[in-house]
Amino acid sequence: MKSSRGTKGYRRIVPSLTALVEFEAVARLGSFTLAAAELGVTQSAVSRQIRFLEETLDVRLFHRGHRSIELTAEGEALYLVVAESMQKIAGVFDRLATGEQRELVLASTAAFSQFRLLPRLANLKKLKPPLQLRLTTQMFTADLRHVEVDVAVRYGDGQWSDGTSTLLFDVEIFPVCSPAFLNENDAPESLEQLASMALVESDSTTEGWMDWTEWFRAVGHRPSRLNKVLRCSLYTDAVQAARYGQGIALGWSRLVEDLLASGELVRLDVATFKPADSYFVVVPHGRTISPVITQLIDWLRGDLAVR
Repeated sequence: MKSSRGTKGYRRIVPSLTALVEFEAVARLGSFTLAAAELGVTQSAVSRQIRFLEETLDVRLFHRGHRSIELTAEGEALYLVVAESMQKIAGVFDRLATGEQRELVLASTAAFSQFRLLPRLANLKKLKPPLQLRLTTQMFTADLRHVEVDVAVRYGDGQWSDGTSTLLFDVEIFPVCSPAFLNENDAPESLEQLASMALVESDSTTEGWMDWTEWFRAVGHRPSRLNKVLRCSLYTDAVQAARYGQGIALGWSRLVEDLLASGELVRLDVATFKPADSYFVVVPHGRTISPVITQLIDWLRGDLAVR
């Protein structure tokens, strides 16, 4: 029989699971105040737990500004692991408590979730029988072998080693702005004119997101200068800035189509680019593509009519 003396298992390395839970909430919500409200504790209690983690690890987990906080590189590394682990635990609890999986875990980027999924959730509830979802949003869709996910939405060529891909739809990329911005500025008649107008930039990513320089090259034009008035690390922020009249952003057709239909954004027809990559649904290897998952894929594609 092995003695337990001299070792404390996980407790030796992870001294406080409570601190990790509160850290995850702060990192996810970007606020000590919101995290405290969600967890039902005081803000000072949350701050103490975060300080405890930082002192234990001897690293800073957050950059603290006057009215905002941001994860450090060390905080980002810890958050990715903690968030994925908590998703796995939640999935197991759900299955053990009910004897069956009542909901599907759907992973996507924040942009896809905000602009494509959330506006359509009301229709999802009207289906017979209704689908129950748990949405998990990430900057990048993680390796499905290491997360508790039933279905993931990805942009790319459809060739991934961790799951089975089903095509959702292709996309076009074109300039968009608000009607108010267009009222104050003449619509560009050429790519050269577009380059001189107020452009809202969003950072390109390894998942295929384009910035303005890449888009102009893709449509066959290399302007000497681009008038970038605002740069955003998130695509969602760039689109919101365009909605509020700050300038012209790049619109990904399947993500901004609701905003175009409502008139909140206007498409500028000076040029468009259709990339080779598309949006796909990926079901992790080892999971059966059940009728419920097929229903979810049809809903995501827009083929599923509400009866």
